[in-house]
Amino acid sequence: MSLLSPLALLTDNGSWQPHAVAALLGYLLGSIPFGLLLTRAAGLGDIRSIGSGNIGATNVLRTGNKKLAAATLLLDAAKGAAAVLIARAWLGETAAMVAGLAAFLGHIYPVWLGFKGGKGVATYVGVLIALAWQLALLFAVLWLAVAKVGKISSLAAIVATIAVPVAAWIWGDRALAITVTLMSIVVLIKHRANIERLMAGEEPRIGSKT
Repeated sequence: MSLLSPLALLTDNGSWQPHAVAALLGYLLGSIPFGLLLTRAAGLGDIRSIGSGNIGATNVLRTGNKKLAAATLLLDAAKGAAAVLIARAWLGETAAMVAGLAAFLGHIYPVWLGFKGGKGVATYVGVLIALAWQLALLFAVLWLAVAKVGKISSLAAIVATIAVPVAAWIWGDRALAITVTLMSIVVLIKHRANIERLMAGEEPRIGSKT
């Protein structure tokens, strides 16, 4: 498998079409804004006007509805996993990585919401589950440990997001490591405001409505 296979959009036989299909499939699945749809369906209004304005599970939790937040988390993860699994079944492993990356980006930059979506953590984990469940397990363990101690969701996500690509490179699958590294970089960029608040001691704790 090529070192640049997640980016090259080339299959072993030199055809780009399967990867284009995988990218489109992944993006469309990833761009479904479950957090927004669920909160509207529950009569809670537009989640983008609540808390951080994010459409992800952490901000949905700020509505006080834990079940809705859990549903958002599961669905956002599921769409990432589904993109990978469908692409793998139809188009192969490299296309699965393309689809996973596209689903992740679709969640963060959904065309339907003016390219303003979530921060991608749940979808990132869903992609990991389907690509390499061991990395997803590592992420979950680190997230839970840091969240239990620090009670800050963003800090837990940042620590786990840094650790996962390191583990992927140690594992030795370069294409997988590149895919995971690209996603991790985007997650960290999307958390830059959180990082600034963490450094200032102003980051809200889990369950906070601010």
